[in-house]
Parts: sequence; structure tokens; C-alpha cells
Amino acid sequence: MYQRILLAADGSKNAIRAAQEAAKIAALIPDSIVEILFVADISKIKSEVLHSQNHEEIELKRNQKLIPVTELLTSNNVKHEIKIITGDPGPTIVEYANNENVDLVIIGSRGLNALQEFVLGSVSHKVVKRVQCPVIVVK
Repeated sequence: MYQRILLAADGSKNAIRAAQEAAKIAALIPDSIVEILFVADISKIKSEVLHSQNHEEIELKRNQKLIPVTELLTSNNVKHEIKIITGDPGPTIVEYANNENVDLVIIGSRGLNALQEFVLGSVSHKVVKRVQCPVIVVK
């Protein structure tokens, strides 16, 4: 069954809806864990650094984006942990999911950057094509 559930989250409304689905699934499976994966988009890091005082402030802002997700999982008594890594979101999620042998990936159909998804192809589409486990795309 789905013991390790990877929830790709960026703070968007679709990520929160994806968290709701992750909570429903994890609540049915004893000893499951939801790994919340936030990928700090490498193309936005320069801007983050320029608008922040220090590394701790950058980390705080990233974690604040995930507060609705963590609150939702906590309120549903779902065991979870947060992983923040840097990279290009699509390939980074795929690499993490495949290398960490997660059982299920849950991702929103659209993230915070709709223009980039329109021009370059959506992150969720890249994940569905390349991840080696089942994927649920939530819209």
C-alpha cells in the first residue's frame, strides 16, 4: 500500500487541494507518512536572495507558503514532514520520487507560475511522464 506519499507543494490553491487528497488517502493507511516536497525554483533564487536579509528569512518565507498544507495534514492527524530542495521543479520532483522510492506522488495540476507552465509545459505533466510510481494530479 502507499506508505510513503510524496506531496509536491508550492503554496498554490491546487497544492492545497492536493494536500486534501493526500490527507484522505493517508488517513486510511496506518503508519503512512506524507512527505511534503517544496522545490525552491532555481530561476527564482536570485530574486529571493535580493529581497531577503539572510538565509533564515528565505527559509521562513518558504515554510510560510506551506503553512496551509501542514495545518491541513495536522488537523487530519496525518504524519508528515517537510523537505525543501533546490532545482527545476519538474525534474527535481521526478528525481526525488524515483531516488527515494516513494509509493505515490500527489501534485496539483497547476502551480504558482501559470505563464511558465504555458510556455514550457506543466510541472505536473513532466512528473506524470517520468515518475516510476503512481501519480495523482489534483485540479
